[in-house]
Parts: sequence; structure tokens; C-alpha cells
Amino acid sequence: MTTNIRTAAAVDITESARTLAIAFDNYPWTRWSIPEDDYAIRLKRLQAIYLTHAVEQGLVLVSDDLAGVAALLPPESSEPAEALQAEIADLMGERGELVFSTQLPQHPEKSWNFATIGVRPESAGQGLGSSIIEKALKRASLSSFSRVSLETSEARNVRFYERHGFVVTHRTEIENGPTVWTMVIEL
Repeated sequence: MTTNIRTAAAVDITESARTLAIAFDNYPWTRWSIPEDDYAIRLKRLQAIYLTHAVEQGLVLVSDDLAGVAALLPPESSEPAEALQAEIADLMGERGELVFSTQLPQHPEKSWNFATIGVRPESAGQGLGSSIIEKALKRASLSSFSRVSLETSEARNVRFYERHGFVVTHRTEIENGPTVWTMVIEL
């Protein structure tokens, strides 16, 4: 697939959040962490919050048609503002306390956090996700930080990321929740 992958701007956030909400509609982590009541609305708003933060603090890449989106945060990025964290907690409702108390491994020191990547279903399987990952890793490799880490709660994603050089460094079994694989690549 040949498509232009570019750095997102603030104007791209609304449609990019929609893409991620569609891509993550049945994702194990989001289904576990977001209440069913108004799930789609909550998911889209959470994606918009996190994308806004990533545009400001890190790197968001999109395809020109916004059918594919990825966000990476550098090691020194700060947490979202306190007001946004309160909104995130509100959106997670009764699930928030459980989610925020879940212990996942720390990202390796001086590692980019590959926070998210999603492709709309009608564009899936055509190489768009791979194109975005390759561009993201190339951009990260130009920085002074030589590794990228991520988490996924979808087993088939593990094989996808392994094809791009990521290796599983940890597997977390969440009681009554999803399995989360932590993965890292050295650039």
C-alpha cells in the first residue's frame, strides 16, 4: 500500500479520535476499562484527550485520509494536565479505580511509549498499519532515545508487532480482565 503518512496537527484530532474509537471498539483493554454505558462516546472522548496530549508532547502520525493513526510519547513527556486526568477518571467511571490500580511494568528507561496505533476496519490488512509503524520507528530513531515500548491486550497484535522487530518482555494476566503483553524494540 502506498499512502502518505504525515505528522498530525490539532485540526486532525477529532477525526483521528473517531478512527481510533472505531479501531478499538472491540479491543480487550478498552472493553474492560471503559463502562458499557455510553461506551462509544466515552471511548472517542478518551482518544481525543490522549491524542491532544500526544500532539502537544510527542508525535502523532496519520495517513492523509485519517484512516490510520499512531501516537508516540518521548521519555520526558509529562502526564496530561490535572483537569484532563479528572476528565479521564470521570469517563472511566466505576472502572477507573481498578484500571489505575492495575500494575503493568514500567516503560524501559529512555524509551518512547508507542501509546496507540489504529486503522479503520475498511483499511485494515492493506499495509497501512505497517506503513505507520515503520514511519514511527524511523522518526523515533532520529531522536537521542534508542528504544520504543508498547503494550497490547490483543494476542494477534503480538505477532504483528513481532514482525516489526518488537519482542515481548512481559506478560501481565489481569484477574477478570485482559492479558497485556509489554513489548520493546531497540532502534
